[in-house]
Amino acid sequence: MDRYIGLDVHSQSCTMAVVGPSGRRLTSHVLETNGRALVEAIKSVPGQKHLCLEEGTQSAWLYEILTPHVEDLVVTMPAKRVGTKDDLRDAWARAEEMRLGSFKMKIYKAPQKFTELRNAVRAHRMMTRDAVRVKNRLKSVYLSRGIATNASLYNAERRSRWEKKLPVKHRRLAVMLGGQLDAVMQLQGEAEDWVKKTSKAHEIVRKLSTAPGMGVIRTAQVVAIVVTPFRFRTVRQFWSYCGLGIVTHSSSDWVRQDGKWIRAQTFQTRGLNRNRQPDLKAVFKGAATTVIFQLTKHPLHAAYQRSLENGTKPNLAKLTLARRIAAAVWSMWKHGEEYDPGKPLRNMKTLAI
Repeated sequence: MDRYIGLDVHSQSCTMAVVGPSGRRLTSHVLETNGRALVEAIKSVPGQKHLCLEEGTQSAWLYEILTPHVEDLVVTMPAKRVGTKDDLRDAWARAEEMRLGSFKMKIYKAPQKFTELRNAVRAHRMMTRDAVRVKNRLKSVYLSRGIATNASLYNAERRSRWEKKLPVKHRRLAVMLGGQLDAVMQLQGEAEDWVKKTSKAHEIVRKLSTAPGMGVIRTAQVVAIVVTPFRFRTVRQFWSYCGLGIVTHSSSDWVRQDGKWIRAQTFQTRGLNRNRQPDLKAVFKGAATTVIFQLTKHPLHAAYQRSLENGTKPNLAKLTLARRIAAAVWSMWKHGEEYDPGKPLRNMKTLAI
């Protein structure tokens, strides 16, 4: 007999709800957020167990420890609800979603793959964001006093001459932010070294880093986030996951012509899809930027220039370039190959916007 379990997880407690195949509510429990207690509670449910829980801080850990004790486990990102809300209602909702298979979005989990690389990439991402945040705060101190700055402000050895330009009452804040920036920059360098060192243990990172504009850091980010290219059946699905998919709207799709129904050309583009992995979008657009400004002799740069000459707007030409790099990386990963400049150029028309 199948049993469908919904789990609403919080830092101190978890609410578990169990429904039967007909949708009848069988039982519910409040449990401590403790691995042993949760495993025992799941094992106490008779029959074939199907578990659903929300994406959150503990979801990867719970997926790892509970998967061996259930037939299948789904981590989901539920739709926002209106009206009354509490832990038990959420648990019943997850159980019902599991019974009906009515998930808005399933979250891919693979806690045993690329574990150290994923942690290294996560550390690098956090340190990079913190460094950008502190730089903006430091720069704003000078802008608030009408002082224009340049990149030398972020250099620890050259920062003292900038501090002398500030009034005394503002100087201490700038000194404190400068010290914070130095500490974060040091940690960012350590995180970058960690990513590069960990990447050496994975041959696929070396192969994918041969793609134009990628490099070790960007490639490690892609591998850590995607884990496996076989999650995506087509390259268009991969584009959508990366936030490079084109959203189109249409209405009155069919018209009568010569006694037959034909599809009307009524669709309009509405930009890129918002349901995406933002870090991947930044990776591939960053790779496109590298090709445009640094790899001026690369075939992809020549294709970008031809797009501009044909009247394509620069932002759309850059988007096409990012999609081509993403398609190349996805294909290379699936086949375990290094980059071949001739392959992505063969299907240029299918990759254009």
